[in-house]
Amino acid sequence: MGLETEYGVHTVHPNKRPLAPDEVARYMFKPVVDWGNSSNVFISNGSRLYLDVGSHPEYATAETTLLDELIASDAAGDAIMHRLVAQAQQAMANDGFDGQVFLYRNNADSLGNSYGSHENYMIERTTQYRRLAEALLPFMVTRQLISGSGVVIQDPSALPLVDQFPTRSEPHFAFSQRADYMYEAISSSSTRARPMINTRDEPHADSSKFRRLHVIVGDSNMSETTQLLRFGATDLLLRIIEAGKPLSNLQLAHPVRAIRSVSHDLTGNTPLELVGGRTMTALEIQEYYLTMAQDFLEKNGEHHGHIGQIMSLWERTLEGIRSQNYSAIDTEIDWAIKYKFFNAYAQKNNLNWEAARLVQLDMSYHDIDPQRGLFNLLEARGAAARVLTDAKVEAARENPPATTRALLRHRFIHSARALGMDYSMDWTHMKLNHHPMQTLYVRDAFETDISIVDELFAKVASADL
Repeated sequence: MGLETEYGVHTVHPNKRPLAPDEVARYMFKPVVDWGNSSNVFISNGSRLYLDVGSHPEYATAETTLLDELIASDAAGDAIMHRLVAQAQQAMANDGFDGQVFLYRNNADSLGNSYGSHENYMIERTTQYRRLAEALLPFMVTRQLISGSGVVIQDPSALPLVDQFPTRSEPHFAFSQRADYMYEAISSSSTRARPMINTRDEPHADSSKFRRLHVIVGDSNMSETTQLLRFGATDLLLRIIEAGKPLSNLQLAHPVRAIRSVSHDLTGNTPLELVGGRTMTALEIQEYYLTMAQDFLEKNGEHHGHIGQIMSLWERTLEGIRSQNYSAIDTEIDWAIKYKFFNAYAQKNNLNWEAARLVQLDMSYHDIDPQRGLFNLLEARGAAARVLTDAKVEAARENPPATTRALLRHRFIHSARALGMDYSMDWTHMKLNHHPMQTLYVRDAFETDISIVDELFAKVASADL
């Protein structure tokens, strides 16, 4: 498993012309370019740090097999990005710009742009991909009930394609930031069409055995416990499908319309039309998958130590939506954490959902600055639960997951830099640029034997002698 997070950049310049986001991004990535001779590099923890299309900062975690490793590697990305922001602000000040840089881990800006939180799962090549994608779609469309980040919809008429996909007309709170920016269900494009599931066959592994499931429909979560449920429930469903367990046909007649309808109904009770004419609500669909997961675990046992926590949180979240009482999940699920705080703030200050202040707070929730971001402040005072410790996140900033080939990438980077050797790499290749014949090609994502890296450098050292 792995996660790619795209960040939104904003600056405030009280006394001079504002720098465009791409200019700020270049300031941010100047230390990266100085370190790696590129704005697209792999770093010590095995992850990828880069400026993506449109010059927005992006971080892709190393490959992981364990949920806590995935969440830790992802949290390390926030810490790395925050450090780059601090360095950028100092460099900007040195150049006479007095602005303040804000980096947001969210999914949309005020101009209608959307940026993603893309999940990657390595799946067996023998799994029929189209069938798998169609089986996953009802789950992905309704998963926002358990893992949405929540959003204040101040002006519903400003949402993209609102004429084709009408939503509630009054200002309100919705489950998902990302849902209104989905244009297709399944597609090979990840930007123009913006589908929920991207079918581009790019496995970064042995293509005869595996392919990559690229899911781009998820919200950018701030909560570690929400992430645990998001990835844990998806992992369980993929295991059920790969095990060949038959699933009921819940194929949606209009997935794009459905995902938008689900987001704007906090009761989870909007009827969704299935292929064949019958209807089910989002809550009913999620309850079906929860029951499938419970049955699967009863027969096959738990495959990691977080299963109990995941299943409890999944069940409590659906019960909270059913009863409209979120008190059992309002420290663990992003949208519920946000909803609780915003409701209290609105009541105290006599505000409603169209208030500009709530929109500002919505943005602040996703500010990654540990001293300023609203979510981080809530977490610091115990209003948001955790999976990790600060020590685990700090360790993940420099160290790779121990169960994947990221361990080799870490070893290669440290060895090359210690010897002053120029190198390049991607997810499967590690190459010494002045010794092109000495290139490691590691297709096995589970390879952890670092001796093959040491042997390569020993071979190069002996050739140089």
